[in-house]
This record gives sequence, C-alpha cells and structure tokens, in this order.
Amino acid sequence: MSMARSHCFRPGAIFRQQCSECGEGRVFEGGWRMNERCPVCGVKFERGPGYFTGAMYFSYALGIPLIAAGVLLGKLLIVRSWPLHWILAAVWIVTLPLVPAVFRYSRVLFIHFDRYFDPEGAGD
Repeated sequence: MSMARSHCFRPGAIFRQQCSECGEGRVFEGGWRMNERCPVCGVKFERGPGYFTGAMYFSYALGIPLIAAGVLLGKLLIVRSWPLHWILAAVWIVTLPLVPAVFRYSRVLFIHFDRYFDPEGAGD
C-alpha cells in the first residue's frame, strides 16, 4: 500500500531534525537512537538494509569544512608558531564533541535529500 506523499524541501524541519514528510515528527528519540517510524505520520525512515550508507557523504560534507575552517583559523589567527600537524590534531580533539551532531544531521539531511529526489522509493 503506497500513499502518495508530497515531499517539499523544508530547511526548518531539517534544522529541527524532524520528518521529511510531515515536518513534525522527530527523527531521533534519543542521542543516538532513531525512531523507526515518524511518530506523527508513520513514514518509515530507513528504507532498507544499508540505507544510511549514503548519509556518510553528508557526514563528510559537514565534518571536513569544520576541520578545515578550524585549521585555517588556528594557523592564521590563533597559534601561528605551531606546526600544521599539531594544529590539525588540536582541531580534531576540539571537534570531537561535535560528532553526535554531525551524525544526527547527516542522517536527517540524507533522509530529506533522498525523499526529495526519490519520494516513492523507486531506487530501492
């Protein structure tokens, strides 16, 4: 049974980590645990095994600019005398607390991206 859903791009729903279909239900029920389905509209978030492999691209797209910006700021403004490899190590340590946010937003972004370009799941 396939209900026709009309997904529209909602930046606010992405920012609030909410469902790509209704824009209301929360994608995550805890820090690392996702809801299997949207608590409001019932859409299943994970379309199949290995579905969130694509979210790794979004994780990379979120994490690398953070690290690059930190290294640039560190080298140009904060600790000019340090060798680059020490600045990179320090930036990695400083960005470790952001890993849960990058994980969550990469999955939410992937769900929204996938539902926008493949609303019926024809690519499964």
